[in-house]
Amino acid sequence: MTGTADSYVRADSETYGSGDGGPDGETYGSGSGGPDDETYGSGSGGPDSETYGSGNPDSETYGIGGSTLHRYTHRNAHRDTHRPGPPRGRRTATVTAAGVLAMAALAAGCGPQTPGADALPQPPARATTAPPTPSPTVDDDAKPGDGSASPAPTPTPSPSSAATEPVAVPSAPVPSPSTPEPPGPSTAPPPRLLMRIGSEGPQVRELQARLRQIGHFGRTPTGYYGTVTADAVRSFQVKRGTEATGGTDAVTWQKLLAMTRTPSADELDPPTERPVAAPDKRCLTGRVLCISKKSRTLAWMIDGRVVSAMDVRFGSQYTPTREGEFPVYWKSRDHVSTLYDTPMPYALFFSGGQAVHYSADFAASGYGGASHGCVNVRDKGKVAALFDQVKNGDKVVIYW
Repeated sequence: MTGTADSYVRADSETYGSGDGGPDGETYGSGSGGPDDETYGSGSGGPDSETYGSGNPDSETYGIGGSTLHRYTHRNAHRDTHRPGPPRGRRTATVTAAGVLAMAALAAGCGPQTPGADALPQPPARATTAPPTPSPTVDDDAKPGDGSASPAPTPTPSPSSAATEPVAVPSAPVPSPSTPEPPGPSTAPPPRLLMRIGSEGPQVRELQARLRQIGHFGRTPTGYYGTVTADAVRSFQVKRGTEATGGTDAVTWQKLLAMTRTPSADELDPPTERPVAAPDKRCLTGRVLCISKKSRTLAWMIDGRVVSAMDVRFGSQYTPTREGEFPVYWKSRDHVSTLYDTPMPYALFFSGGQAVHYSADFAASGYGGASHGCVNVRDKGKVAALFDQVKNGDKVVIYW
């Protein structure tokens, strides 16, 4: 046909014009529907409609549900001839087939093609990798692209429990034949206790001397079992892997005897923990209790000769021991303080209520404490012997 027409040339050589049509041509207006309910307009279509948008002047895009199917080239030209197309029924079948293929491609999950593509979307290729072997404990659904599900290794569950994942029931632990049975509670009687806090005597002195030989007791033996001795015994018990009670039982004592030698006389009864200080000149004549605050020692001297020596401690800064020269004016073997209600055995009073006497606290706690002004002696045997030798009127000299 000869005439002026705005024609659209599609990939299958069908011509759609808005001008004059020939015997086999069709004219589609804006918004008019053909016999097959195809609408050509400038709006947007739903999922099953074809939409002709208003693109740039030279192209229009036909889409179904937003996916590009064909690209038409708009040519504004004068043509003298109109190539005849196929009959109307064939065109309608072709358009319908194209739409069905496009909808099938969308349903299969294909993404939109590039707007410039001329070919229809192709169906996705089948994966060549074999699907993994299903786990026997998990329900296996049909995989995408596979027409059947893999057979389950267990009987088919009922519909109400098909989606429930089976729960594994842990089996009871089987004890290993090589695992030793835990020891039952011991029924043996505890070892006999020989010494404990409060004990005193020659065996305690030997215990302290033996502990000192191997570095567990850092003082001179006193013969009194106090907290210091208990801590030394506990340290020895921990080192030897026995029960750390702080008391000396038969097992602890036998272990200690096996590791140490018999103490000498000097080890059992050393004169003092510290060396005795040089005597004050007032101590060089007569019978004198010569007491040095610097060395914390007491030397019983007769005419400048040391008869015996012992460790002592003094009062605190709030109750200091007086310094100077004093006479012994009263002896009390089993004295108890009326002011502090504490025992003061073998007391030798020299200045008011201050006296030289044995102190169980000094024997137990060492120099960690202090007296209320008296001169404390921690060796009970030595102070007892001193008490028997000293007479009223003998001198007491206290100096630095």
